[in-house]
Parts: sequence; structure tokens; C-alpha cells
Amino acid sequence: MDELLTPVSTTYLKPKKDDGHAFLTEVTSTRQPTQTHEKSSISTAQDVVEVLGQQPDYDSLIGVLRFLNQESGGFSIHTPGPQSAAIVHLLVTEIASNYWTLLLEGSEEGGNDTPGQSEDARLFVQCLQNIAGLNALLAHIKALSQELGHGKESSRRPDLPLILGLFLDLLAAVLGGNTTIQTLWTNCTGRLPNPQGAKVQTQALISLLGGGKVVSIAAEAATTLPRQPETRWVADGAEYSKWLGRNISSWMSTASPVNDNGTQFCHDLLQRGMSLGYAESLTTVVIEELLLSKNTDSQAFNKLCFHQSHISKKIMHFLLDLMARKFLNNLILDDNAPDPTVSAVAGVLRKVIEGDEARTNILIAWCTSSSGAGLGAGVGIRRAVLAALASNTAAITSVLEKSLAQFGDELYIRHAAILQQEVHAQILLLSAGYVHRLSPLKLRMLIRSGAYLGTISNRIAASQTRGRVLGMIIGESLSALVDAGEKRLDFKMEELQTDNAQWMRGLIKVSDSIGPVDTLLSDTPVTSTTSKPTPKQAKPKPKRKPKAQTPMSTMKPRPIIEEIDSDDDDDDDDLVPYAKNSDPEDSDDDATLVQRNKLKAPVYVRDLIAFLRDSESYDKQKLGLQTAPLLIRRKASFGTEVSSHAEELAGLLVGIQDKFEIDKFDDLKLQSMIALVVAQPKSMAPWFARTFFEGDYSLTQRTTVLVSLGLSARELAGFETSEYQASAAFPSKQLPEKMEQLYLKPQKQDSDNRLAPSQLKALPPTALDTIAASLTSSFLGPLAAKAADANSGPDVLKLQSFTARYKSTQLGKPRVRAIPNTTAALLASHFFYPLTAHFQVALRASRPLVLNPGLLTLYLQTLGIIIHAAGPSTLSLPQLTSELWDLLLAVRVHVVNELSAMRGWLVAMASLLEVNEGDLRRLCEAQGRQVMETREWVGSVFERTRGEDGGEENDVKMLAAGVLIKLGEVIEKYQALLMGEMLNF
Repeated sequence: MDELLTPVSTTYLKPKKDDGHAFLTEVTSTRQPTQTHEKSSISTAQDVVEVLGQQPDYDSLIGVLRFLNQESGGFSIHTPGPQSAAIVHLLVTEIASNYWTLLLEGSEEGGNDTPGQSEDARLFVQCLQNIAGLNALLAHIKALSQELGHGKESSRRPDLPLILGLFLDLLAAVLGGNTTIQTLWTNCTGRLPNPQGAKVQTQALISLLGGGKVVSIAAEAATTLPRQPETRWVADGAEYSKWLGRNISSWMSTASPVNDNGTQFCHDLLQRGMSLGYAESLTTVVIEELLLSKNTDSQAFNKLCFHQSHISKKIMHFLLDLMARKFLNNLILDDNAPDPTVSAVAGVLRKVIEGDEARTNILIAWCTSSSGAGLGAGVGIRRAVLAALASNTAAITSVLEKSLAQFGDELYIRHAAILQQEVHAQILLLSAGYVHRLSPLKLRMLIRSGAYLGTISNRIAASQTRGRVLGMIIGESLSALVDAGEKRLDFKMEELQTDNAQWMRGLIKVSDSIGPVDTLLSDTPVTSTTSKPTPKQAKPKPKRKPKAQTPMSTMKPRPIIEEIDSDDDDDDDDLVPYAKNSDPEDSDDDATLVQRNKLKAPVYVRDLIAFLRDSESYDKQKLGLQTAPLLIRRKASFGTEVSSHAEELAGLLVGIQDKFEIDKFDDLKLQSMIALVVAQPKSMAPWFARTFFEGDYSLTQRTTVLVSLGLSARELAGFETSEYQASAAFPSKQLPEKMEQLYLKPQKQDSDNRLAPSQLKALPPTALDTIAASLTSSFLGPLAAKAADANSGPDVLKLQSFTARYKSTQLGKPRVRAIPNTTAALLASHFFYPLTAHFQVALRASRPLVLNPGLLTLYLQTLGIIIHAAGPSTLSLPQLTSELWDLLLAVRVHVVNELSAMRGWLVAMASLLEVNEGDLRRLCEAQGRQVMETREWVGSVFERTRGEDGGEENDVKMLAAGVLIKLGEVIEKYQALLMGEMLNF
């Protein structure tokens, strides 16, 4: 029978010492499976191999580990060789699975235990802190995960998940700590006499730690486990990158100035680690540890990050983004007075460049590049950068000259996003003020030059209103510096008297100094009256003490009133008994499972944030999501509670995961984000637009961001009303009169895989798809009616039917909306412009994420929905039309082979034409060439689209036909105006 039993695993226990109190001891005579070696007999590596290969007991294993760590007899387990490889293989495959749990408990006399790890476990971990140990661990983890993931349920060992989790914990223990990488490099190279061998080991270590092998294998293993291990940071790319950053920073902060090999290794590892996909997380840790810490010197940061020019530009951009996001974006810089936080950031930047020409040129390029100057960030970072460059006359003059040349370029004026032009206008004004204070003659000569006159002339001749206004602001501001009296330039226009124009003209007087950086190096966040307060954690309420019970002897007797009713139970008929299971709290059959201490819904935003942060509590997550939409809307107009926590709350809502499969999770999350945007549109709409392009989020999360922007824009424009709006008593004066909703009911699932109506609420994109379908129907409806009328027969015979149809259309046609200009301007400046400006920057990336067909479809639909919500009454409609039309023509090459993206493109074009219906003459005058080019391209799309399947391809062909008809009508009506464009096309 013994041969039929197969052992699953073998576990060894530590021997218990005799406590000396037992008088009788039973001595058993058993046969030992292996020969036990004494500690003193281990003197060579061969002895270690023999002991490890013969199932040693706990004391023998500890003797082996101590021998390996003492490196007796001239042998080192960290030196590459056949014996060290054999020992490492035995430690990983034979010893780790049996003894790692016992080693964590430690020996009975262990007095040197570190937190979370005993002395015995530390000895074992030190033996594996080399390249051979890491490779053996990763190979074993990969083999176990493949066996667990690809094996059949019947043939799989039941202990595989336990063993795999054990090895992941061991891998985390080997790599854990902020000095591990330095220890690994020392172990691998410190004992090699040959420099060539040390170089090979160094490259192997960089490839192992920075190449993604550790994260990929650990992540694959973690996904096969039924429960996620506690040490999951080794399987998380962002957390692993932060671990790399902490190790590199710790090494550089204590490195010797003459240790060039260590600095080179850290730089190479940093450069390799940035290719893992989490460069921002890695760089942020390095910046905070080496540059924004009290106990470090900026020289270590400069030596590490600017050791070579290959990654200097990227790190400098990460530094500027971090400074803006952490210290400057929350500042309120409405006046031109110096700000201490801006001066402190300028001091940090001055330490970074330190007169180095290459780094100075990076800052100059950041200020003057077509996609630079901190698009989406506040003016504080631009003030700090120019303050850091102000002491260098050549540098600040170069910024001014390049800004002027770019600002007056005709192609730049016509095609650059208006937000990007405003950012560069701020750079130009700030640099002009510094140049005037340093060298007034230089500024005077520059203004008298032909380049400046050409810049102002091109700006005044621009077709877009905002472009002309920016040129006039620049002209008046610079003229005020060098001209006096009647010679000053003054356009005397109302657009130049607005608050924004006055603030921009005041930038020329800004003069920020280089201040101390101590406020930025503190452990606590910078606190000032202009910065947003940090959220306070809710203090637990003190428990009330129970009242002392009164003794029975001191209790006063109470009168007992007994009511005697002579009648029988006649009155009991009026008492209605409760129905069974009427109380959901007591619906459980087992009374012990009923939860009596129920959570109360949060009544403050800070409590809501605490609920959403608690990712381990199902009740708090569910109650927080259910409360968030109503709470945010109710608190929107009361004080600064929402505005102070808006960004933190938005980050939680975007990043929250459906860990507990909460009912209506996606809908609650979406409604919370919409409520936040509606409550704070000026700050949160640009934040969500920037997050869509720059955030480290999944495709689903980015989709939710787009949907929230589109739906909140329609709610602000009065097209829709949220179900939470009436409950929150949202002030009606902030919304115009609600129009008739234009929803088109979707069809059931057909060949193009559209969803049935019951599934519409589950997926956020469907909301935009439904609205896009309604816009399409409103665009194609009149065209279809006109075509049907033209084909119904002679005019004499169809007069009566036409009259009846005309009356019916008049009754059903919604009245023209009268949106206040403030609402239209809000949608243009804070919803539309940020989306288009960041899109142009994103296209310059090596792999633009926004070109994903699904995201591109939703992005184009969102732009069409926003411009339709803004309506024809907005004053900035020409600028909106120009930017959207140029963007559509720029992305047509990316949608030509994708039906869904093509449909989004045509929806945006249809919305654009519908909004400009009332002023087609201006459209032909300003966008004549675009009209001709669009008609030619849409015609080719219509010809090569079959549209016979009745699905999405048919929708694309119908939309293309509608756009062609509309453009054809425009061209036919204004053909004389477009004759010049036709000749040049």
C-alpha cells in the first residue's frame, strides 16, 4: 500500500530544545533518511552542495547559510561560477519551498531581527542577492505560473497557488529595501578582478532590473493566483518603477564624488528604467528624493539626470511638469506682485541649470517650441522659468526673439490651437518685460525691426478674432514700454478692455526674483493663503460614555396606569400587520447576519473622499458612490468645499475600480464626474481634458472622461437635465431653459454589434453614441424631407400635401435656443479649446494613444457634441469652426480605414455644418479652401463605401451623402465667392 501514496510536499520543523523539566523521555529509534552534517564540518563549497542536496535539518541549514555569508575559505556565492550556480539552484528549488516560512519565524535566540524579517531569513536572502539568485527565482516562478495557468484542473497540484505565492513573497524580500540595488551591484562586481568581467555583470544587472523581466514574470504569476499576494509591488509596473527610483536616489545621495562607476551605473539604470512605461513615476521619485529633499544636494541630481544629453530633455520636462502640478497650479496669480512660491521654484530651476549651456537651451526650447511652454498649466511655471533665465541676458533675449518670430508666423497663426497661442503670448510679454529692465535699448531696436512690424501686421490681418486680439495686446503692451505720449499704440477696442486683456498686459511688469527654496523642501506641503487647502482626515467621533445606572434602592416608584377595555379585540382590526420581509434589514433568516451598525451617508466632501479612498470596504465604496452625485451638486454653491477638494475628488473618481462589482457602478461614477464638472466647469473641464491625454489610465477610464465632458457640456447648455439635479435643488439661474431632448432610440443588437437598450446604461460610450445618433438624425432629417418632396411629383399636384407637411414640421420643430453668451463662451474656452490644444501636442508623440480607433471615435464625437451645445450664438464660433475643421482634415488619414472612426469624423463634420447653417457666406469666405477639400475627400469616401449591409457601413454612407449634399448646396449658392478657391484647388 505504501507505493500507492505519493507525497505532495515535505515540511520540516525546527527541533525543540529540551527545557529540562521532563523526568521521563521516550527515545525512539527511527531511521534517518539522510546523513546529518555538523556545522563545523562545512569548510568548502563541495560540502555545502552535499548538505543542501541531502535534505538538511534546520540547524544544518543555518550553518550552511552562515558559512556562505562569512565567505570562508575564499569562496563567495556571489562570484559567478559552477559551484555558486549549483548552490543557488539548490537554495531556490529545494530549500526555499520547505524552509522559507520557518526562516521568517526566526531562531529562538535571534536578537538581531529586523522589522518583518528575522536574522535567519536575512541570511537566506543575502545568499540570493546576486544575478544568479534573481534569475533562478524568476525562472522558478515562471515555471510554476505556467504550470498553474496552463495545466488542467484534474492534473494540477493543489499546493501550487500556495507555493507560487511563497516564491513571490521571497522575490519581494530579495528585492525589498532602498539599498538593494547598490548591494546587488557590489555583490556582482566587487569580487571580480577583471574589469571586463565586471562590465559584463553590470550590463546583465541593468538588463535584468531595467528591462521589465522582473515585472512581467511577477505580474503573470500574480494573475494566475486566485488571491493577490500581499507583496504585489513587484507585479505592479508603477510601484516597481518607484522602487527603482528610491534605490537610485538612495545610492546617489550617499555616493562618493570619485565613484564614477557607480554614477554611470545609476544613470544607465535610470535611462533603461524609463523605458518600462512609467517614466513619470520613476522620475518623480528621483526628483523628490534628490532635488526636493532637505538632506540632499542638487549636484547629485545633476550628475545623475544630466550625465548624458540623451534623456536630459525628457527629465527637464518632467521636472517642470512636477513643479507646476505640485506647487504652482493651485496659486491664484491675478496680480503682478512677486510670489514667494514662484521665486522658490525659480531657485530650484536655477540650481538645476547652474550656468550650463545645454540645460539653458532646453529651457529656451521649452518656452519657444510649438508644443511647449506648459500647455494646460497655470502662468506660475512660465513665470518661474523666465525668472530663472532672467539673469542670463543672452538667454532671455533669445526667448523674446524666437517668441516674436513664432508669434507672427502665418502658418502658426492659422493652424496653432488658440490655447497654445495664448501660452506663447504670455511668454512673449514676460520675456519682453525682463529684456526691457536688462537692456531697454535692445528692446527698442527689436521693436523698430521689420520682424516685429511683420508680426503685428500678420496678427491684425488674421481671420480669427482671438488671434487678432492677442496681436493687439502684444502691440499695445510693447509700445507702452518704448513709446511715450501720443506715440503709444492704442487700438481702442472693447475686446482690449476685458479683465483677461488687462491681466495679460500686466504681465510685462512682472519681475520675480530668485528666492530661497526652503519652503519647497519641507516635509509638509506648502501652505499659503493662495493654495488650495489639503483635505483633512475626518477625526473619529469620541464614543459617549454610558450613563451610570441608578441603583434600585434610589429609584423612585412610578405610577402604573392600566387601561382596561371591556371590548374585545375590535380595535385590533385597525392595526395593519407588516408584510413578511418588508424590512430589508431583517430580511436575512439568520439574525446574526443582520448588520445593525449601518454606515451613515457622508455629509461633507472630505468624508466622501475618505469613503472613496477606502478600497477595502464594500459598504463605504458603495455608499460613497451612491452619495457623490447628489452631495457634489448640493455643495456646489455653498462655500469652497467642492472647489477646495475638486482635483483630489476628480482623481479618485477617475481612478476608482469596480473591485466589489457594485450595482450601477459605471453609471454612478459617470454621474459623479458630471456633477463635478457642472459644479466647477472652469477648473474641472480643463483638468479632465488634460487627464484624458496625459494621465496613466486605461482605455475605459479615458472613455469615461470623454463621456463626462460631453454630457456635462450638454447639461450646461440646457439640452439635458440630470436625475440628480432636481433632488439637489440646483439653482436654475445657472442653466438656460431646457430644450426638448433629442434622443434617438437605439435598435436591438444587429450585425454591427450595437447594444440593446437594456445595455446602454452599462457602458459609458453609449451615451455619446446616442447623442451622436440624435445629432445625425437632426442633420439628415431636413435633407431627407427635401429629397422626398422633390421626388413626389409636379408642384401643382403636391401643393396640398406640401402645405400639410410644412405645418406638421413647424409644430414639431424646436425653437431656436437662446444661450447666454457666458455659457457659450464657457463651453468654448474650457471644454473645446483644451481638447483641441492637447490633441495637437499628443499627435507629436511616438505612439499617440488618442489614435486608437475607439478613443478617436469618441473624441471626435465629443468635439461635435460640444460645438453643437455651444450653438450658433457664441461669439467664438469662427475660431471654433477653424480649429475643428483643421483638426478634422489633419486626422482624416487615421480614420480612412476604420468605419467607427470614420463615423465619428462625419458626425463632427455634420455638427460643424449644422451650427454654421445661419452664416454660410462667412464660412465660404473664411474656410473656402477647406470647403472644397472636404467635399472632394468626402466624395471619395462615399464612392468606396458600399453601405449594403444595413449596419455601420450604411450609416457611414448616409452621413457621407448628407455632408456631400450640404456642401454641394453651399458651393452652388456661393459659387461666385468660391471661384478663386476652385481655380486654385
